[in-house]
Amino acid sequence: MGFFLHVKKQAVIAAAVALWVPTVAFGVNVLLKYSTTPGVPGTPPPNWPINSPIRRGNGRAALVVFVHPQCPCSRASLGELAIILAHTPRPLEATVFFYLPAREASDWARTDLWRTAAAIPGVRVFEDYSANAARTFGAHTSGQTLLYNPEGKLLFSGGITGFRGHSGDNAGRSAILALLETKVQEHNTSPVRTPVLGCSLIGE
Repeated sequence: MGFFLHVKKQAVIAAAVALWVPTVAFGVNVLLKYSTTPGVPGTPPPNWPINSPIRRGNGRAALVVFVHPQCPCSRASLGELAIILAHTPRPLEATVFFYLPAREASDWARTDLWRTAAAIPGVRVFEDYSANAARTFGAHTSGQTLLYNPEGKLLFSGGITGFRGHSGDNAGRSAILALLETKVQEHNTSPVRTPVLGCSLIGE
């Protein structure tokens, strides 16, 4: 009798494992797909827009980042921005725009992400009321980052994280630092582009 109970117990365990393994595999696959599925790519102007709400600094490249203040994925983008600014070999003017819907008060945009961005040395932080700046620069996804050279030519458009919500070495950060290591005025090729892994920028 004990032998049959043991066999039955082993069969139950085997069946449970057989069900558990594909369930875990499915969950991992869903998470991986979510982490690596890019948002809508940006459509930035090839030259600094004349109707930009901010001015470029004289003789400096300009780095512009667009963030949805309620997007947890963008914490990693701000961490990467801090790394870029800490390692840039050339003077750089960095600006972060936080989306603010027309019907919301300023507090809606001034989340912990706002405070994180404001704490990065050398970063200017602005509310992007009704996404006017995002539309001007063709940004659609939170974390969209743009690099313009001192003459206003677009050098980079994309994201600066390798996975959604995860910091670490990535193509966007490497590309920006590589562009800044050379004379940014001398780049005549098409802009470097990387996927933006974040939430939809304009929306709740």
